[in-house]
Amino acid sequence: QVQLVESGGGLVQAGGSLRLSCAASGRTFSSYPMGWFRQAPGKEREFVSAISWSGGSTYYADSVKGRFTISRDNAKNTVYLQMNSLKPEDTAVYYCAADPVTVVAGTPSYWGQGTQVTVSS
Repeated sequence: QVQLVESGGGLVQAGGSLRLSCAASGRTFSSYPMGWFRQAPGKEREFVSAISWSGGSTYYADSVKGRFTISRDNAKNTVYLQMNSLKPEDTAVYYCAADPVTVVAGTPSYWGQGTQVTVSS
């Protein structure tokens, strides 16, 4: 079992930065691919970014490429999402996700409760 708890969301002006954290419990964390998804009001949940279990491979949605950076620290059981040059359209609830196989395809097995990110114009 993996339990995920996000933090770091908040209100920021356009052009600003935030860093989200996802703390995971469970001894298998270091072997799981991890990812971030987001859901804006009235929209479907969408993929944002993912990272392999080793951190050696990362993936980004086109909408955040060059602005967001995903990383992980397996010693701290934590995944991060550094968000720079934020835009109002980045406003959403951000969810951390994990899966034994992949978070890029299909629906990940484990989800956090979400953290709100609001970007004002």
